[in-house]
Amino acid sequence: MSNGDLRIVSLIPSGTEILAALGLTDAIVGRSHECDYPPEIQDRPICTQPRLNTSASSSEINDKINKLIQSALSIYEIKIEILKRLHPTHIITQDQCDVCAVSVSEVEKAVASITHTPPEIISLKPNVLKDVWADVERVANAFGVDSLKVLENLEARVKIVSQKTQGLSQTEKLPTVACIEWTDPLMIAANWIPELVTLAGGEPLFSTTGQPSSHLKWENLIASNPDIIIFMPCGFDLNRTRQEAELLTQHPEWENLRANQNGRVYITDGNSYFNRPGPRLVDSTEMLAEILHPEIFQYGYKGKTWELL
Repeated sequence: MSNGDLRIVSLIPSGTEILAALGLTDAIVGRSHECDYPPEIQDRPICTQPRLNTSASSSEINDKINKLIQSALSIYEIKIEILKRLHPTHIITQDQCDVCAVSVSEVEKAVASITHTPPEIISLKPNVLKDVWADVERVANAFGVDSLKVLENLEARVKIVSQKTQGLSQTEKLPTVACIEWTDPLMIAANWIPELVTLAGGEPLFSTTGQPSSHLKWENLIASNPDIIIFMPCGFDLNRTRQEAELLTQHPEWENLRANQNGRVYITDGNSYFNRPGPRLVDSTEMLAEILHPEIFQYGYKGKTWELL
């Protein structure tokens, strides 16, 4: 199938970003309500919508998500009429997290209702950085394009960070880092995040690379007293993250935390970067390096994609 015959619907932002990195932006005919990068795909029809109010408080969003999952409902629904109208040849989705995008079973249900030639479903399931590289390669192979240059570039940028931080543990104690993925209830960021923190020259707390995000007790955060706290809530931009983080700082024991006393509490655009397992995880790695070791790294992200709280 030539590129001109491809009609791809991407139902996950990281999938859209992988397609764009591979030069397939023009083949994208539809997207999810969350696919917003690169900017030129924002005129493509939206094929999904959330079943919850994303401007509600963190605890309300969390409660609604739990209720939907218990009812065996996806958090997002597919606009089937739009999907039918687009006649996709391929649909990109994910099987990594029920909260991140439309589930594969929802996509399969929707595809079953399409009467013309059913589209091929490509499902991504990354847990660590090498899975993301494998996804890039798999998407490239599915569409007959070359991924070598894209992967070489991404891997080279990660290598630059890791080489510069490699010797740090011999000369100094690495900072302990708590990456907060949700504030109410408190959750720690996991999957690829501990790996990125390690690459950037930090010691990740509470989480193991490749494992799903988990709840964190407030008293455990206090007891571990991290050197650095980084907020990266899933689905929230920089402004919303600031609001969420400021609510947490009202906790009576916040004042005593080392990270707070040393002015090492940071907010990030977790929605665009850390929670999207696509090419911009490399930007996320560079951001972490800049946050953890400003004496070594200055990429210019500060003030744009991360700030001091």
